[in-house]
Amino acid sequence: MPTSGASNRADFVIIGGGIAGASIAYWLSQHGRVIVLEREQQPGYHSTGRSAALFAESYGNRQVRALTMASRAFFAAPPEGFADHPLLSPRGALIVAAPGKDQLLRDHWQDLASTGKDLQRLSAQQACAMVPVLRPEKVLGAILDRAASDIDVQALHQGYLRALRRHGGVLVCAAEVTALQRCADYWSLDAGGQQYVAPVVVNAAGAWADQIATLAGVARIGLQPRRRSVFIFAPPADLDSRRWPLTIGVAEDWYFKPDAGMLLGSPANADPVEPQDVQAEELDIATGIFNIAQMTTLAIRRPTHTWAGLRSFVADGGLVGGFDSLAPGFFWLAAQGGYGIQTAPAMAESCAALVRGAAIPPHLAAFGISAELLGPGRLRSAAAA
Repeated sequence: MPTSGASNRADFVIIGGGIAGASIAYWLSQHGRVIVLEREQQPGYHSTGRSAALFAESYGNRQVRALTMASRAFFAAPPEGFADHPLLSPRGALIVAAPGKDQLLRDHWQDLASTGKDLQRLSAQQACAMVPVLRPEKVLGAILDRAASDIDVQALHQGYLRALRRHGGVLVCAAEVTALQRCADYWSLDAGGQQYVAPVVVNAAGAWADQIATLAGVARIGLQPRRRSVFIFAPPADLDSRRWPLTIGVAEDWYFKPDAGMLLGSPANADPVEPQDVQAEELDIATGIFNIAQMTTLAIRRPTHTWAGLRSFVADGGLVGGFDSLAPGFFWLAAQGGYGIQTAPAMAESCAALVRGAAIPPHLAAFGISAELLGPGRLRSAAAA
């Protein structure tokens, strides 16, 4: 083993302390010594801490939906002491189609119907009764996902990190990885002026995951970070909006939802950017305000707060979790897209099993989750084809 202080040696070093890194650290710390290296002063600074997360089994591609459905049991009944209050609270999601989007609505319904999860087709009149600010002439119809719920992101993230510490794991902040190389049977990492060594490295660096791979001499998986901008604005004074569902266009070009007595809106943009401390663009905010105003009677004069977050994707839109076939001990946990929080329980437990050379747990495999479904090999095969 390379020379390093005993406190900097681990069975598993995880790069990234966001929801991906924290959740897999929770499971791995039950089986060995874990060190989590976070480049920022606090974990979850970039994507996890900027998420308006919704738990919706109707959201994402088939892989994402399988992981989400498999995660429900954890959200509904987390381990004792994990959180002080429920992780989910009822919200609902209303997917709205404007005139001319009838085929898109039919395709969406047909795709989602396979989940069989509390979905209902609504007429324009029913949709407008549920969210009275919708313009009737702008609504063709809608799909209601009654089971969609708000996620307490901070409680989930902190629950994982608290359990990591209870299991003897270590979180090191302000520890950006600057060098990473394989030495015999171990990885050696330079981060924050220290050297760390472990036989397994988990690359959970979010938008920076491909850059970490380059440091390690590992081929990239084609990760593309994308900016999503969000803004907060006041609801109508004469309406009680607290129980409105998240309301989103079927083409995913706008959405809004109640948020702590205000409304949170977005153009649902996905603009390609380099990994960075991303900020909301004025054009994004203006586009979101315009799109929402076209569909509703909401008057958004001046947002009270704006921000942006990164959502990172690979070519097929799914999450990636698995060992790199050409780099021993290098495990990918990346491409969470906008789904990393709602899929975290199942994705992390599955990947922790794969890291240890174990099978996907049966209660997760029952949802169709497999090593092949998650692994980076599917991307390499697709690229070769």
